[in-house]
Amino acid sequence: MKNDIEFIYFDLGRVIINFDNDRMCQQMAQVSGVPCERVREILFATGLQRQFELGEITPDEFYDKYCHLLGRSVDRNALTLAANDIFWLNLPMLPVVAQLQAAGWPLGILSNTCSPHFEWCRSHYAILQKGFRCYALSCDLHALKPDHTIYEKAARLAGVAPEKIFFTDDIPAHTEAARAFGYDAVPFQSPRQLVKELRDRGIRFNY
Repeated sequence: MKNDIEFIYFDLGRVIINFDNDRMCQQMAQVSGVPCERVREILFATGLQRQFELGEITPDEFYDKYCHLLGRSVDRNALTLAANDIFWLNLPMLPVVAQLQAAGWPLGILSNTCSPHFEWCRSHYAILQKGFRCYALSCDLHALKPDHTIYEKAARLAGVAPEKIFFTDDIPAHTEAARAFGYDAVPFQSPRQLVKELRDRGIRFNY
């Protein structure tokens, strides 16, 4: 396959960094003194987490809305830790990213996330602290995958035409939408599968 790729975007969650929403709900429930299902309802059924990931509310507003919906105040520091301490590295992906960076490929992160989650990951995992040209985050771009708006804004942020962008995401609906917008996008299954996809496109790096 002819190499027309000029930029590579990775999804963050379950590609470079793993996470567990069940763990988040359980930890927040323990801090809040309510059942886990009540926390899940507050976060997801009310749309609160979606608002946070769209950047429609600040961390202060999230905390206030959460306490209002909960019907009580909770320790903010404990709640923040419970909500954010849910990530761990996808270790087999680290050498893939590192070798792409070493080969000089322009890389970016394209993720549905809220600002505290991303800042937690960036502060805890050195792989996110350098070597990426840009971070196309839903909370900053005010759009969520698979909305085409986020792919348009991410392409502008990268400074590359959509057809020159390779993108991988663990959710097939997100890569389908990216392809419909013009990206060369494939679902992420494993580092080995991803490396094959990259090599099939003529992307050379030492892995």
